[in-house]
Amino acid sequence: MAEGLMSGKRVLVTGSGTGIGRGVGLGFARAGADVAFHYAHSAAGAESAAAEARACGVRAAAFGGDFAVVEQAQRVATQAVDFLGGLDVLINNAGITLNVPFEAVTVEQFDVVYNVNIRAMFFVTQACLPALLASRGAIVNMTSVHAFEAMNEHSVYAGTKGAIVSFTRQLAIELIPSGVRVNAIAPGAVLVENHYKVINNLDPEALGAGVPAGHMGRPDDIANACIFLASSQGRFIIGQTLIVDGGTTSWMPFGDGYKTRLDAKFGLGYVPGV
Repeated sequence: MAEGLMSGKRVLVTGSGTGIGRGVGLGFARAGADVAFHYAHSAAGAESAAAEARACGVRAAAFGGDFAVVEQAQRVATQAVDFLGGLDVLINNAGITLNVPFEAVTVEQFDVVYNVNIRAMFFVTQACLPALLASRGAIVNMTSVHAFEAMNEHSVYAGTKGAIVSFTRQLAIELIPSGVRVNAIAPGAVLVENHYKVINNLDPEALGAGVPAGHMGRPDDIANACIFLASSQGRFIIGQTLIVDGGTTSWMPFGDGYKTRLDAKFGLGYVPGV
């Protein structure tokens, strides 16, 4: 992405202590933006990201808040806007993953995932809206290829990601008359730290061989897409979900893999009962 493309812009990236969000926040910093990093559990990751961003010559700080609690999500939005002195770009990246067989999902698990992935996104955006209206800014919501393709044991998670696609389209039409652009990105297989914690004997090369592109994605790939959609280069893109997946949703995976239970356990440390 062109250096300085986001020079002087003010950006909040939720869920940016690790993984894709951290990469996105650092991508904006390298492009010249001031960045507010948010974390729920990864304080060290967010603080180190903010320090790395400041080394790029921009302003940056980290703000903590549990997005399962809507008041904390709203507080993070207010703190970030106050620190930045306004807001030009909101990247709604915060989210948690859960895989549990449909019949075993509890009400508490359902509520936690929907509260973090949908309710917090809704009300963080609402809290940031006055600042975004003032700047005629941009919003990028993070969904997933799970919104478009099914995988075993993801009934709760996939439901939230499908909701984000609809929310993005609806909000885009409501806000564009006021000059605020809204779009979404659906990442595919992007290698992040959590994969090593959850997947036994992870082999990125073997996983990447199953992606048409021939490799897994990196957080930088998603950062570049976010910067494009948030910048003036994406000014004619409204209400769309950009799939960044190395081609995985473009092929027909005939086979019986859908019958197999998953070994991985996403949600450890974030969702009760996992």
